[in-house]
Amino acid sequence: MKNENRLSRTVSNFVIYIIALLWILPLFIIVNYSFKTKKELYINNPLSLAKSFNLDNYVNAFGRLNLVVTFCNTALYTVCSVLLLAVLSSAAAWAISRNRGRLFRFAYVYFIVGILIPAQALFLPIYVIGYKLSLVNTRIGIILMFVATNLSFGVFLMTSFMTTVPMELEEAARIDGYSLYQIYFFIVVPLLKPAMATLVILQSFQIWNDYLMSSLYVSSNSLKTITVAIQSLFSQQASDYTTAFAAITISVLPIAVLFLSLQKYFVKGLTVGAVKG
Repeated sequence: MKNENRLSRTVSNFVIYIIALLWILPLFIIVNYSFKTKKELYINNPLSLAKSFNLDNYVNAFGRLNLVVTFCNTALYTVCSVLLLAVLSSAAAWAISRNRGRLFRFAYVYFIVGILIPAQALFLPIYVIGYKLSLVNTRIGIILMFVATNLSFGVFLMTSFMTTVPMELEEAARIDGYSLYQIYFFIVVPLLKPAMATLVILQSFQIWNDYLMSSLYVSSNSLKTITVAIQSLFSQQASDYTTAFAAITISVLPIAVLFLSLQKYFVKGLTVGAVKG
């Protein structure tokens, strides 16, 4: 029995190492290529290390893509959208989970249906509505667009976590004289940290790396995101891969830092409710 368990662990560890290697290899190639010259890019083996610690590609990325502006734009859109999603999703999930009326059940089903609709099917109606409301090519329009397209998933995620919050705490707070808003902000929200972290990480990944929706709503250079700017380096005639790899490396860093900062809450958020009952 012990030999079988040892063999099972060995095989499991081997599979995990292989999967980890497959995930790390593309990241290594991107970072490695960001330090290579154009000559090394086409002549050397993809896995061969750069001959020197060359930062010219990063300098070119900042100059050609105006990374200061595009980076700040992307950060602004992501932070504002995620904060609005966290507040609106948790508040809606709290109302839905604590009320059994038909209106709230209909609202939950309505949000679930929103998840089932492909995002590509919403491009035209979103653009038409945004154009009529003069929200196209505006920062607030881009933020509202991200909130509208991701709210259904946020409500679904937060509602499933809301079932783990005991109602006795809210009832005790109500007896102590807490108002509705105090119960939400001081009792419910602190208990939803794992769920909030899960939502923040997932939505930040999606919004930060979004290209289709950003390119649909943005045509002004002063409002472009970093992913839209990187795409300008690729064309049918010529492509600047080394500069693009440097820009991709820069764009990945904030999301990596965010994930590492919220990792413990993220893992807890994925597992909460699995042992419920």
